[in-house]
Amino acid sequence: MFTGIVEETGIVERIRPTASSIELTVRAHRCGRGLKVGASLAVNGCCLTVVSLAARGPAKLVQVDLLQETWARTNLQFAAVGARVNLERSLRASDRLGGHFVTGHIDGVGKITCWERSGQDWVLEVQAPPTVMRYLVFKGSVAVDGISLTVAAVRKRSFRVWIIPHTWEVTNLRERHLGEAVNLEADLIGKYVRQFVSAGAKP
Repeated sequence: MFTGIVEETGIVERIRPTASSIELTVRAHRCGRGLKVGASLAVNGCCLTVVSLAARGPAKLVQVDLLQETWARTNLQFAAVGARVNLERSLRASDRLGGHFVTGHIDGVGKITCWERSGQDWVLEVQAPPTVMRYLVFKGSVAVDGISLTVAAVRKRSFRVWIIPHTWEVTNLRERHLGEAVNLEADLIGKYVRQFVSAGAKP
Protein backbone atom coordinates (compact mmCIF):
# COMPACT_ATOMS: atom_id res chain seq x y z
CA MET A 1 0.00 0.00 0.00
CA PHE A 2 1.21 3.51 -0.87
CA THR A 3 0.00 7.10 -0.48
CA GLY A 4 0.85 8.67 -3.85
CA ILE A 5 3.34 11.07 -2.26
CA VAL A 6 6.43 10.60 -4.43
CA GLU A 7 9.63 10.49 -2.37
CA GLU A 8 12.07 11.03 -5.22
CA THR A 9 12.70 10.46 -8.89
CA GLY A 10 15.07 7.61 -9.61
CA ILE A 11 17.13 7.16 -12.75
CA VAL A 12 16.74 4.06 -14.93
CA GLU A 13 20.18 2.42 -15.10
CA ARG A 14 19.43 -0.79 -16.97
CA ILE A 15 16.61 -2.66 -18.70
CA ARG A 16 17.35 -6.30 -19.44
CA PRO A 17 14.81 -8.75 -20.85
CA THR A 18 15.15 -12.34 -19.68
CA ALA A 19 13.32 -15.53 -20.57
CA SER A 20 10.76 -15.03 -17.80
CA SER A 21 10.74 -11.30 -17.00
CA ILE A 22 12.26 -7.88 -17.58
CA GLU A 23 14.92 -6.78 -15.13
CA LEU A 24 14.67 -3.07 -14.36
CA THR A 25 17.45 -1.40 -12.39
CA VAL A 26 16.91 2.06 -10.91
CA ARG A 27 19.38 4.35 -9.12
CA ALA A 28 17.79 5.67 -5.93
CA HIS A 29 19.03 7.83 -3.07
CA ARG A 30 16.35 8.47 -0.46
CA CYS A 31 14.31 5.38 -1.32
CA GLY A 32 17.42 3.22 -1.17
CA ARG A 33 17.81 3.88 2.54
CA GLY A 34 16.32 1.09 4.64
CA LEU A 35 15.14 -0.79 1.55
CA LYS A 36 15.52 -4.57 1.70
CA VAL A 37 15.25 -7.43 -0.76
CA GLY A 38 11.62 -8.55 -0.85
CA ALA A 39 10.27 -5.08 -0.04
CA SER A 40 7.73 -3.30 -2.21
CA LEU A 41 8.63 -0.21 -4.22
CA ALA A 42 6.27 1.84 -6.38
CA VAL A 43 7.90 2.73 -9.70
CA ASN A 44 5.72 5.18 -11.66
CA GLY A 45 2.92 3.98 -9.42
CA CYS A 46 3.46 0.29 -10.18
CA CYS A 47 4.02 -1.90 -7.12
CA LEU A 48 7.14 -4.00 -7.70
CA THR A 49 9.27 -6.28 -5.52
CA VAL A 50 12.93 -5.53 -4.87
CA VAL A 51 15.05 -8.52 -5.91
CA SER A 52 18.56 -7.10 -5.40
CA LEU A 53 20.38 -4.07 -4.01
CA ALA A 54 23.87 -2.77 -4.68
CA ALA A 55 25.72 0.31 -3.46
CA ARG A 56 26.63 3.01 -6.00
CA GLY A 57 28.40 5.73 -4.04
CA PRO A 58 25.77 7.49 -1.90
CA ALA A 59 23.02 5.85 -3.96
CA LYS A 60 21.63 2.33 -4.29
CA LEU A 61 21.05 0.36 -7.46
CA VAL A 62 17.64 -1.24 -6.97
CA GLN A 63 16.62 -4.10 -9.22
CA VAL A 64 13.01 -5.14 -9.69
CA ASP A 65 11.59 -7.80 -12.00
CA LEU A 66 8.54 -7.16 -14.17
CA LEU A 67 6.38 -9.93 -15.56
CA GLN A 68 5.59 -9.62 -19.26
CA GLU A 69 1.98 -8.83 -18.28
CA THR A 70 3.09 -5.91 -16.10
CA TRP A 71 5.48 -4.68 -18.77
CA ALA A 72 2.76 -4.71 -21.43
CA ARG A 73 0.13 -2.98 -19.26
CA THR A 74 2.20 -0.09 -17.87
CA ASN A 75 4.22 2.77 -19.30
CA LEU A 76 7.42 1.15 -18.05
CA GLN A 77 7.57 -0.49 -21.47
CA PHE A 78 8.45 2.97 -22.83
CA ALA A 79 11.15 3.70 -20.26
CA ALA A 80 14.71 4.22 -21.47
CA VAL A 81 18.06 4.24 -19.74
CA GLY A 82 18.53 7.68 -18.19
CA ALA A 83 14.80 8.35 -17.79
CA ARG A 84 13.37 9.53 -14.49
CA VAL A 85 10.77 7.40 -12.69
CA ASN A 86 8.70 8.27 -9.63
CA LEU A 87 9.60 6.24 -6.55
CA GLU A 88 7.77 5.64 -3.29
CA ARG A 89 8.45 3.10 -0.56
CA SER A 90 5.49 1.22 0.88
CA LEU A 91 3.36 2.79 3.61
CA ARG A 92 4.11 2.01 7.23
CA ALA A 93 1.27 1.81 9.77
CA SER A 94 2.76 4.76 11.67
CA ASP A 95 3.07 7.03 8.60
CA ARG A 96 0.92 10.05 7.84
CA LEU A 97 -1.44 9.50 4.92
CA GLY A 98 -0.62 12.62 2.94
CA GLY A 99 -2.27 11.55 -0.32
CA HIS A 100 -4.80 8.73 -0.65
CA PHE A 101 -4.71 4.93 -0.56
CA VAL A 102 -2.80 3.76 -3.62
CA THR A 103 -2.39 0.01 -4.16
CA GLY A 104 0.19 0.11 -6.94
CA HIS A 105 -2.06 -1.94 -9.23
CA ILE A 106 -2.32 -0.02 -12.48
CA ASP A 107 -5.84 0.19 -13.93
CA GLY A 108 -4.80 1.50 -17.34
CA VAL A 109 -2.44 3.68 -19.33
CA GLY A 110 -3.52 7.18 -20.31
CA LYS A 111 -2.20 9.67 -22.86
CA ILE A 112 -1.32 13.29 -22.15
CA THR A 113 -3.51 15.50 -24.34
CA CYS A 114 -2.88 18.87 -22.64
CA TRP A 115 0.15 19.97 -20.63
CA GLU A 116 0.39 23.70 -20.21
CA ARG A 117 1.39 26.44 -17.80
CA SER A 118 -1.36 28.37 -16.01
CA GLY A 119 0.06 31.16 -13.86
CA GLN A 120 2.39 29.55 -11.34
CA ASP A 121 0.78 26.13 -11.84
CA TRP A 122 0.31 23.63 -14.67
CA VAL A 123 -2.78 22.00 -16.13
CA LEU A 124 -2.54 18.34 -17.11
CA GLU A 125 -5.23 16.62 -19.14
CA VAL A 126 -5.12 12.87 -19.67
CA GLN A 127 -7.15 10.76 -22.07
CA ALA A 128 -8.04 7.67 -20.07
CA PRO A 129 -9.58 4.26 -20.83
CA PRO A 130 -13.12 3.40 -19.61
CA THR A 131 -11.58 1.17 -16.92
CA VAL A 132 -10.40 4.37 -15.24
CA MET A 133 -12.97 6.95 -16.31
CA ARG A 134 -15.87 5.07 -14.70
CA TYR A 135 -14.41 5.75 -11.25
CA LEU A 136 -13.47 9.42 -11.63
CA VAL A 137 -15.47 12.17 -9.96
CA PHE A 138 -14.91 15.90 -9.60
CA LYS A 139 -12.66 16.56 -6.57
CA GLY A 140 -11.99 12.84 -6.25
CA SER A 141 -8.54 11.23 -6.21
CA VAL A 142 -6.51 9.62 -8.97
CA ALA A 143 -2.91 8.42 -9.16
CA VAL A 144 -0.96 9.50 -12.26
CA ASP A 145 2.43 7.77 -12.51
CA GLY A 146 2.04 7.11 -8.80
CA ILE A 147 1.31 10.75 -7.90
CA SER A 148 -1.78 11.37 -5.76
CA LEU A 149 -3.77 14.12 -7.51
CA THR A 150 -7.19 15.72 -7.18
CA VAL A 151 -9.49 15.56 -10.20
CA ALA A 152 -10.26 19.11 -11.37
CA ALA A 153 -12.55 18.21 -14.28
CA VAL A 154 -14.12 15.07 -15.75
CA ARG A 155 -14.92 14.87 -19.45
CA LYS A 156 -16.26 12.07 -21.60
CA ARG A 157 -12.91 10.44 -22.33
CA SER A 158 -10.45 12.49 -20.31
CA PHE A 159 -9.86 14.26 -17.02
CA ARG A 160 -7.88 17.27 -15.81
CA VAL A 161 -5.71 17.83 -12.77
CA TRP A 162 -3.83 20.87 -11.51
CA ILE A 163 -0.12 20.53 -10.81
CA ILE A 164 1.42 22.84 -8.22
CA PRO A 165 5.09 23.94 -8.55
CA HIS A 166 6.28 21.56 -5.79
CA THR A 167 4.79 18.51 -7.54
CA TRP A 168 6.30 19.63 -10.84
CA GLU A 169 9.71 19.98 -9.21
CA VAL A 170 9.87 16.68 -7.30
CA THR A 171 8.29 14.27 -9.83
CA ASN A 172 9.00 13.18 -13.38
CA LEU A 173 6.13 15.33 -14.69
CA ARG A 174 8.68 18.02 -15.50
CA GLU A 175 9.99 15.75 -18.26
CA ARG A 176 6.60 14.75 -19.66
CA HIS A 177 5.36 15.84 -23.09
CA LEU A 178 2.14 15.74 -25.11
CA GLY A 179 1.26 12.27 -26.34
CA GLU A 180 3.28 10.43 -23.72
CA ALA A 181 1.83 7.56 -21.71
CA VAL A 182 1.15 7.73 -17.96
CA ASN A 183 0.14 5.00 -15.54
CA LEU A 184 -3.30 5.47 -13.98
CA GLU A 185 -4.88 4.04 -10.86
CA ALA A 186 -8.40 4.99 -9.85
CA ASP A 187 -9.32 5.60 -6.23
CA LEU A 188 -9.73 2.36 -4.28
CA ILE A 189 -12.72 3.66 -2.32
CA GLY A 190 -14.47 4.59 -5.58
CA LYS A 191 -14.04 1.03 -6.82
CA TYR A 192 -15.69 -0.43 -3.73
CA VAL A 193 -18.53 2.10 -3.84
CA ARG A 194 -19.25 1.32 -7.49
CA GLN A 195 -19.18 -2.42 -6.80
CA PHE A 196 -21.52 -1.98 -3.82
CA VAL A 197 -24.00 0.11 -5.84
CA SER A 198 -23.82 -2.26 -8.84
CA ALA A 199 -24.67 -5.16 -6.56
CA GLY A 200 -27.90 -3.45 -5.58
CA ALA A 201 -26.71 -2.26 -2.17
CA LYS A 202 -28.40 -5.26 -0.54
CA PRO A 203 -27.18 -6.37 2.91
